[in-house]
Amino acid sequence: MTLAITYLAPSRLWLLLVVAVVAAVYVILQKRRRTYAVRFTNLDLLQSIAPKSPGWRRHIPALLLIAALSSLVVALARPAREEKVPRERATIILAIDTSLSMMAEDVPPDRLVAAQRAAKTFLDIVPPAINVGLVSFNGTGTIQVPPTTDRLRVRQALDRLQLEERTAIGEGIFTSLQAIRQAPTAEGDAENEDVPARIVLMSDGKTTVGRPDSVGAAAAKEAGVPVNTIALGTDNGVIVLPNEPAPIPVDVDREALERVADATGGKAYTAATESELREVYRNIGSSVGFTIEFNEIGLWFVGLGLGVLLASSALSLLWFSRLP
Repeated sequence: MTLAITYLAPSRLWLLLVVAVVAAVYVILQKRRRTYAVRFTNLDLLQSIAPKSPGWRRHIPALLLIAALSSLVVALARPAREEKVPRERATIILAIDTSLSMMAEDVPPDRLVAAQRAAKTFLDIVPPAINVGLVSFNGTGTIQVPPTTDRLRVRQALDRLQLEERTAIGEGIFTSLQAIRQAPTAEGDAENEDVPARIVLMSDGKTTVGRPDSVGAAAAKEAGVPVNTIALGTDNGVIVLPNEPAPIPVDVDREALERVADATGGKAYTAATESELREVYRNIGSSVGFTIEFNEIGLWFVGLGLGVLLASSALSLLWFSRLP
């Protein structure tokens, strides 16, 4: 998808001033020529001995020549088109909270099912060459699927997620970093070559056990792995446990997740409905699944300039029997 056009050598565009000077000199010479003709006072004799004036046609070759020079200068400035190119060999870890608070039904049918459905939508968005892994975390972190291009395997693991007690976001980050190190290497990769990686962490609560969020975020930052966080749920969420006499509130700790994202260079999102969650995953997929590359298009302008130059020469020969 084309985004914009930029110049890799923009300083060369100053040469357009030279083209402008050439155009200005042409205009000045035309005015001087007109002044000289007016000085010839015997206009009847001038009209009888001078060939018929070509009128406006005499300016066409010059204008085309100026346009051709401008196009060639633009080509010299190395114009390039920004394009979204699918990433190859990148690794994305989906880290999903599987604590008991994910059974809350404020995001119908419940938070976990909404998360599972949205994650499957995400799998359809990212390019097939990208490795996707799945990590679940409650009181501890577990690698459900190491990074792989096998989307079916990840889908099946999403369906098998089970809820457990406690929440350990920090442990989820550490487990995700461990999963990234298990990503397969592509043929031709150099040893210890850095491969783009990112963690997409979704949670609805705050850490209750394990290493603090800040420690996990610091480890991700040191590894150069941004963590995109998704705060799932509303402030009205509750869960009902068999041994508890009353519903237990399970509000979302958005600030904690924002701090993790900010500390690692990622982005923080919120989602209060399944549709919002799906949209968040689409946004993340379009950002981590593609990279911006510059595709030089200078030859377009070279071709245009040469074409216009040939047209200028052909018209000048046709009308005036000379080159411009």
